[in-house]
Parts: sequence; structure tokens; C-alpha cells
Amino acid sequence: MFKHHFIHGVAAVFLTLSSAQAVALDLGSLVNKEQLDKLKGEAAGKPAAPAATPAAVPSGIGLDKFSNKDQIGSLKQALTQGAETAVANLAKENGYLGNPKVRIPLPESLQKVDGALRKFGMGKYADELVTSMNHAAEAAVPEAKALLVGAVKNMTIADAKGILTGSEDAATQYFRKNTEAALSGKFKPIVNKSMQKVKVAEKYDQFAGKGVKFGLVNEQDAKLDDYITRKAMDGLFLMMAEQEKAIRANPLEATGNLAKKIFSAIKF
Repeated sequence: MFKHHFIHGVAAVFLTLSSAQAVALDLGSLVNKEQLDKLKGEAAGKPAAPAATPAAVPSGIGLDKFSNKDQIGSLKQALTQGAETAVANLAKENGYLGNPKVRIPLPESLQKVDGALRKFGMGKYADELVTSMNHAAEAAVPEAKALLVGAVKNMTIADAKGILTGSEDAATQYFRKNTEAALSGKFKPIVNKSMQKVKVAEKYDQFAGKGVKFGLVNEQDAKLDDYITRKAMDGLFLMMAEQEKAIRANPLEATGNLAKKIFSAIKF
């Protein structure tokens, strides 16, 4: 009985090896087929058939492959996505304060005395002011969403073409041009309300107002509300520019298949 099983086991092993060898030979023949055909042709006095050249990969599909409607629709979709993402990231707790790229620092006029304040153990007042300024910006930035989405809806064909074929921050420049004044009007009352809670802000405004007269403070920094509003908008547009740059560099980050195709066609 043992002998019978042993013989069958050995047979199975040899059968497996034989099958593997057959596959190997078959693969080998496939690999060498082109070389064998070449040798046969040379032996018969015929030139070998030229190897097939791989098809060229198109470098870009171009915007002309898409209708104006598709171009504008996909662009609006991508820009709305970028604007909403930028606003959401900044509006969350510490959205400004916790992001070094957009964190609002003390105005230059106060930065000059910050070191002296800290030597006398008064650094906490500067820290509280910075925290309050950034939280004021975080409270105001949600107001930007409706204005930015409105600017997208009002976009013309010419605007869309300029953005699609423009620089990597063309959309951000469009937003700044068409919403900055309105954003300032929306942001400032909220910033003002937030900063009324901070007594240091009132002291700063008094100090800065006198400082302007003597050339110690830049006029644009004379009012803390104006300074925070301006810096809050700068941070918003910076984050939007980063969103735009990311979508242009990697079209797969765009929302919607059509937007992916169109941004792939204009990828920088």
C-alpha cells in the first residue's frame, strides 16, 4: 500500500515539474518568437520586419475639445470647492491662530515695544492681543462664503477663459478684484464687536492715533479693526491661492469628472 502511494506521489511530482517545464518552454518560445522570425527572414534572404513602434502619447487634449458651457461649469464647480474649503479651514477654532501662514501678528508699531514689555513681565498682554485678533478673524471669515460663491455665479465667459489660461493664482486674483471691498464691509463689524471685549485694543487705538501724527505708526495700522480686517482677507486669499495651485498641479483634487478632465488639459 505504501509503495503504491509512493509511486503515485513521485508520478505527481514529475507531472508537475513536466508541466512547469512545458510552460517555461512555451513562455520562452513567446519571448524569442520575434528573434526567431528575424533569423528565418535573414536565412531566406528577406529583410526582417521592423519592430512596431509604440503609439505616441498625446501631450494634452486642449481646451478646444470642450464647449464653453463645459469649461465654465467645471471651473465654477472647482472654484466653489476651493472657496468653501478655504473658508471652512480658517473659520474653525484656531484656523488663523494655529496656522503660521495666516496667523495675524502684532502690528509693526507694537512689535517694536513687544520685547520691552516682555522684559517687564507684561508679555501676556501682547499674547492676549494676538489671540484676540486671530479669533476675531476666525469669527468674521464665514461671512466670505456667500460673497465668494456669488462671485463664481456672476463669472462671465471671458472671466472663465482668463482664469483657465492664466497664471496659477488667476482665480484668486479674480476673487480679490470682485469681492475685496464687500468682504471688508462684512468683516469689519464682526471684528469690531469681537475686539470690543479686549481693553488692550482700545489702548492701542489711542496710542496708534497719536503715533501717526509723529510718524511712529503707519496710517493703515492706526485702527486695529482695519488692520485685522485687512490681514484676515490676506489670509483668506492666500489659502484660496493654495487651493487653486493644488488643483492645477493635481487635477484629480478637483470635484467632478469634467473638472478633472479640463484641469488636466491645462495642467501647468
